[in-house]
Amino acid sequence: MPYTAKENRYEAMKYRRCGRSGLELPEISLGFWHNFGGVDRYETGRETVLSAFDSGVTHFDLANNYGPPPGSAEITFGRILKENLLPYRDEIIVSTKAGYAMWPGPYGEWGSRKYLTASLDASLKRMGLDYVDIFYHHRPDPNTPIEETMTALADIVRQGKALYAGISNYSAEESAAAIFMLRSLGVPCLIHQAKYSMLNRWTEDGLLGVLDREGTGCICFSPLAQGLLTNRYLDGSIPEGSRASKGVFLKASAITPELLKKLNALNAVAREGGRTLANLAIQWILRDKRNTSVLIGASSSAQLKENLLSLSQAPLSADELEKIDRILS
Repeated sequence: MPYTAKENRYEAMKYRRCGRSGLELPEISLGFWHNFGGVDRYETGRETVLSAFDSGVTHFDLANNYGPPPGSAEITFGRILKENLLPYRDEIIVSTKAGYAMWPGPYGEWGSRKYLTASLDASLKRMGLDYVDIFYHHRPDPNTPIEETMTALADIVRQGKALYAGISNYSAEESAAAIFMLRSLGVPCLIHQAKYSMLNRWTEDGLLGVLDREGTGCICFSPLAQGLLTNRYLDGSIPEGSRASKGVFLKASAITPELLKKLNALNAVAREGGRTLANLAIQWILRDKRNTSVLIGASSSAQLKENLLSLSQAPLSADELEKIDRILS
């Protein structure tokens, strides 16, 4: 059946301005890092994406190497867009990235003008788009001058292949240099995509201050710490099919007795407030107004909806925040 978006799709979602730009992003965005590759079931991914859009999630985040295999997440999104969401393109923010290994040889990763330009052209073809809304450099390149990388981003924006430029995984010092360089080229840095959660607070040590001062937004990925900040591991077992069982992005050895004690204490705070641990983790990130959006993954529409419940719950109280700080410290 043809898809028609729900008329009330914007009623429940909350939006935040991205830095000092004119762009607002939903407080929860949907990422394609996992669950949307060629190895995954297309109909499940399609249902998740359409459920997200029906809930006011307007931002879909991809990268050239997302899959597996690399590139297949963009192909999946392009198909969903063509078959269902194309009439709503002007209501959607599409972001993609380049920086990690994508093809063999010296021009298939990092931050050269050659790689960034070729990668985005290939991403546009896979998604069937004329432009993306945000194009990120996915990671800093220690061997390419930052002038080359940022000039490539600025030229991509001027060519109309992207509306905004962003960076990801840059340190505070690297971010300040990149933002300065982009501004000198007449293309502001819209956003920084950073790993951040209750178990990984590195952005608080300088980066958020730089972004706030420069008027650059921040979108936080891995907010649930690869599933640690859910109810999956609270009893110490490793469920079959979980990320810890696969041992790629989360090692079973990382789930120590000390960590389990911390997770269960956080879960107790969540339950006292009528929340899940995942809801608590998302709300905790959104407590800081410098964080524009939380970038979640979802393996199903049901999981997506559970995470979206975070936005309808009461904000964390001062007492809850104090308890969380004690547990995390």
